[in-house]
Amino acid sequence: MPCRRLAVVSVLVLLLLVRAPAPLGAAPIAHREVLPNGIVLLVAERPAVPIAAVRVFMRAGASFEPPDRAGLANLTGALLTRGAAGRSGPEIDAAIEFVGGSLEAGAGRDGLGASLSVLKRDLGLGLDLLGAVVRSPTFPEAELKRRTAQIQAAIKRSEEDPGTVAARALARLVFAGHPYGSPVEGTIESVGALTRDDVVAFYREHVRPDTTIVAVVGDVTVDEARREVLARFGDWPRPASPPPARPAQAGPTPPRAASVVKDLTQSTIVLGRPAIRQVDPDYFPLVVAAYVLGGGSASRLYARVRDEGGLAYAVYAYVAPAHYGASLVLSAQTRTGEVPKVVDLLRDALARMAREPIGEDELRLAKDYLVGSFPLRLDTTSKVADFVVAIEEQGLGLDYADRYKAAIARVSVADVHRVAKRFFGPDGFSRVVVGATK
Repeated sequence: MPCRRLAVVSVLVLLLLVRAPAPLGAAPIAHREVLPNGIVLLVAERPAVPIAAVRVFMRAGASFEPPDRAGLANLTGALLTRGAAGRSGPEIDAAIEFVGGSLEAGAGRDGLGASLSVLKRDLGLGLDLLGAVVRSPTFPEAELKRRTAQIQAAIKRSEEDPGTVAARALARLVFAGHPYGSPVEGTIESVGALTRDDVVAFYREHVRPDTTIVAVVGDVTVDEARREVLARFGDWPRPASPPPARPAQAGPTPPRAASVVKDLTQSTIVLGRPAIRQVDPDYFPLVVAAYVLGGGSASRLYARVRDEGGLAYAVYAYVAPAHYGASLVLSAQTRTGEVPKVVDLLRDALARMAREPIGEDELRLAKDYLVGSFPLRLDTTSKVADFVVAIEEQGLGLDYADRYKAAIARVSVADVHRVAKRFFGPDGFSRVVVGATK
């Protein structure tokens, strides 16, 4: 799946994931089995949907690249569809476009992957192409040079976006010394130094069946999906050596502050700190607390900073979990001259959350939103495919979708106050300001 889709999975889908006991009779969202070569196969039958969505996720993201090869996973992912099994990149594009489908590939922090969407009747052709780009990419030198230039140009453009600059700077502070502190795309310099040999070596080391998840969603039975996947991936040999070690979990970091000077009429402020993953019992109350603080137009930050004070164009708070670490983030955009005032308001709002229990009405509104918006994350085959890959990769259990409402219902005012005291103290946050100095 492309880098953007992987990021969306991490930030939007996983915001709502949590371990919780399953209600009686809960059914998993997908069938799960492990194929003989180690591939985890997930199948979600949707008989009324003519579009089949397939995801191949491999444990080979930016977190696994050597520290001196930043951007290597991203470049490898970008090249998967640019030549494979005797077809050129344009030939692969033409073949999938002829049947009205799509085939994309890319990398995120934790995974390298490919995504296929195609009509059920064309699933065989789509899987032929998908199997080729995953198992037999050729990494043509000319395509590597072209993609390298494109990535460098995209990085240069992103340096003009204050939100992106602020997020990268905050990641360096919150995840200091950890792979999450480096951008998935790398830097202009690091990407320019990558070679085809680097790409081939990374692919050979990390792309293997026993670290791969294949999800199939649509008008496909389990037997059909198994047969079709085995036909393309069943003879993929499992290496005798064990898979590369996973990265360590991100550890705690002391709060720090940084400024990035840019000649802008408004400034971007981000506050962040290490948080917890979905396997921690306090994760779910933390998500509720973040929503009360800055999850929407009814949140405290929206009311105080934007509506009452007229000080911010946008303000929000959220939890961003991933496999090897998590963060709690607040963000606001304001006029440069108002930065000190907005920072004080953000810190005051955090302190109040840590000091005082929220109201029952605030808790109810947060629960209503989190429950009511959840089905929208599963209303297409592509979203279901992304979701089942995410919960499998995180080890959260395929019955999660049926546990969701029960998990929400268990959160109390006391739970929210407990996690707020643990995580919302303003002195525990690092801070980045991007904009002109005053």
